[in-house]
Amino acid sequence: MQAEQRPLRADARRNRERLLEVARQAFAAEGLAVPLDEIARRAGVGPGTLYRHFPTKESLFEAVVHARLRHLVDQARDLPEDGGDPGAALFLMLDRIVADATAKADLVDALAGAGVEVRTAVAGSAADLRAEMGRLLAAAQQSGTVRDDIDTADLMTVLSGVLLALRHPATRVTDPRRTLAILRDGLRAVPAVSPARGASPARRSRTGAG
Repeated sequence: MQAEQRPLRADARRNRERLLEVARQAFAAEGLAVPLDEIARRAGVGPGTLYRHFPTKESLFEAVVHARLRHLVDQARDLPEDGGDPGAALFLMLDRIVADATAKADLVDALAGAGVEVRTAVAGSAADLRAEMGRLLAAAQQSGTVRDDIDTADLMTVLSGVLLALRHPATRVTDPRRTLAILRDGLRAVPAVSPARGASPARRSRTGAG
């Protein structure tokens, strides 16, 4: 049987909280590339203290990102798929994810699965967020707001690509709101053109020729 984990002493608890706070800031600004020894230096503790609390970068990353992902999952679950405007609910969550991720590089890494082999808790939370986005996507498609030729994998692939692009140094000046508007336009269902109102195929062909 596994022994019960004893509560941390006050000084050890303070060190752990300080390490987590510094790691939150470092991962948010720099992603997963920041070395553990650098986090320890910024926190004002020795590397041995950090490794006693977090033996690997994965364990520290998990502690920092897990809560952030759970918060997004909870926000998504609070959006009903059967009330109001399902399309607006999906677009609202896209807005929230992009707003959070553009300010926090670690969330991009978690959602894109880049840079580190994440452990069960973070991978599970990211999967939960994908599942909630799939639920919102399906409701928006049923309402006719969003195109019906994509699935959750398509949505998350495009979203991950947008997040990674917005984090790239060459695109840091790009306005995320404009990028989101392009993403939303690409997701919206295109209304069918009535033959009575649109040009005939032959006319369209002649107009486009030459």
